Amino acid sequence: MFKLKNASLRIRIFLSMILLVLLASILILVVTVIQYDEQTKDYNIQRFERKEATTIETINLELTNKTSYPINTKNLAMIFQERIYEISSINKLNISIFDLHGNLLASSKTNAFETIKTKPLSYEALNELSQNSNHKILKTREEEGVGYQSSFTYINDPKFKRIGILELQFTQDNSEIEKELQEFIQRLSIVYVLMFLIAIVLAYFLSSYITRSIQTISERMQQTRLNERNEKIILDSASSEIEILVDAYNNMIDKLEESAAKLAKSEREQAWREMAKQVAHEIKNPLTPMRLSVQSFERKFNPEDKNIKVKLAEYSQTLIQQIDVMSSIASAFSDFAKMPSQKKERINVVSVVKLALDIFNENFINYHSSEDEIYANLDKTQLIRIVNNLVKNATQATELEENPSININVFSDAKKVTILVSDNGKGISKEVEDLIFEPKFTTKTSGMGLGLGMIKNIIEAYDGNIYFESVLGEGTVFTVILPKE
Repeated sequence: MFKLKNASLRIRIFLSMILLVLLASILILVVTVIQYDEQTKDYNIQRFERKEATTIETINLELTNKTSYPINTKNLAMIFQERIYEISSINKLNISIFDLHGNLLASSKTNAFETIKTKPLSYEALNELSQNSNHKILKTREEEGVGYQSSFTYINDPKFKRIGILELQFTQDNSEIEKELQEFIQRLSIVYVLMFLIAIVLAYFLSSYITRSIQTISERMQQTRLNERNEKIILDSASSEIEILVDAYNNMIDKLEESAAKLAKSEREQAWREMAKQVAHEIKNPLTPMRLSVQSFERKFNPEDKNIKVKLAEYSQTLIQQIDVMSSIASAFSDFAKMPSQKKERINVVSVVKLALDIFNENFINYHSSEDEIYANLDKTQLIRIVNNLVKNATQATELEENPSININVFSDAKKVTILVSDNGKGISKEVEDLIFEPKFTTKTSGMGLGLGMIKNIIEAYDGNIYFESVLGEGTVFTVILPKE
C-alpha cells in the first residue's frame, strides 16, 4: 500500500495542492449552500413581514372607516364575512380571526359552503400571546416539504381595546427555490470539475518546477565521487532555500577535493614507502650471499693454490648469478612502475594466444577455442604478457600435483572477448583472496608478487576486467574479459 511518508517531495507537493483545491471547492460549495439557504429564509421572513404589515393595516382601516357595524367581538364575523376573502386573495395569505378565548370567528381557509375545520387556539398559544411584550408571536412549521409561517396578534378597536385575535398564515413552497439551487449546484459542479482538472495540470507543472532544482542537486550528489573531479552546481533561478543548499553542496565539493588531494598524496607517499621497503628487502636478499662469498673468498684466497682458477671461476659465477637476480628485480619493478601505454591494433586473439603458449613445453597445457578467428583492437605484446603470466602462475600452482592439468579457453560475443585459464592446483585460500592482485603479495617462495598486479593494470587500462574463482585443494579459474573495440 502506498505510504505518503515514503513519497517523493514532488508527489507530496502535487497531492497537497490537489487536496487544497479539493477542500477549498468543497468548503466553497458548503458555504454557498448555507448562504443560499439563509438568504432564502431571510427573504421569506421579510416577505411575510411585509404582507403581515399590509394585511394588519388593511384590517385596521376596515374597522376604522369602512364598516357600519359596531366594532366589538360579536360583530367581527359579520364585518369580515366577505371582506376576509378579498384581503386574503390580495395579500396571498390565509387569514383567521378568533375571539379572545381562541374560538374561530372567521377564516379565509373555507368558503360559505364548507364546514370550518380550523381548530380553536390552544391555551398555551393564548398564554404565550398575552405574556409576550410585543403581544405578537411567530410560529414556523413544515409539513410534507411545505413550510408554514404563522403570526398571532391582537385586533384592537379604534380605542385600542382588544376585541379579537388575528392569525396570518403564509405558505412557503420552496420547490422552485430548491430546483434553482440544484441547477446552481450542477453548474457550479461543472465549474469545479474544470477547475479541478486545471488545478491538476498546474499542480503537476508547479511541483515539477519547484522540485527541478532539488532533482538537479540530487543527481549531482549521486554522481559525486571521491577520486574524481566533481562539478559544482550552478542554477540561474532558484529560491533562497535552494541557493543555501547549493552553496552548502559547492562548499562540500571544495572540501572534498581538498581531502581527496590530501588522501591521494598520503596514498602516494605510503605506496612509495611500501615500494621502497619491498625494493630494499628484495635487494638485500642477493647482497647477503654476495657478502658471504666475498668474505669466504678473502679468507681462503691462496695465490699458490693450483686450483685457484677454478675457485675464482666459481666465485665469479656466484657473483654473476646474484647480480642477475638484482637486475631482474630492478627490471620487474621498472615494468610495474610504468603504466602500459594503450596501443590498439586489430589482432586475431586466437592466434596471439596460441603464440603466447608456444614457449611452454608442458604437455598438460591444453588450449580450446570454438572459433578460428576472434578479432579485437588490443596490444599484441600486452596480450601475450597477460597469457604468459596466468599460465606461468598456473604451472607453479600445479607443481606438486601428480596429474597436473591446465586449460586455456577463448570465446567471444558481439562486444567482448573472454579468456579462461583454469588449473587443478592447490587453489587459493579465503584468507588471501582479497590480496591476490596486491602489487607486493605472493604465495610463492620466490618472486616479488608483481605479475598479477601488473596484468590487472593492463586489463583495466583497456576497460576490461579480471577475476577468479578458486576452491582450496581443487584448483583455480582466472577469467579475463576484454572489449573488442
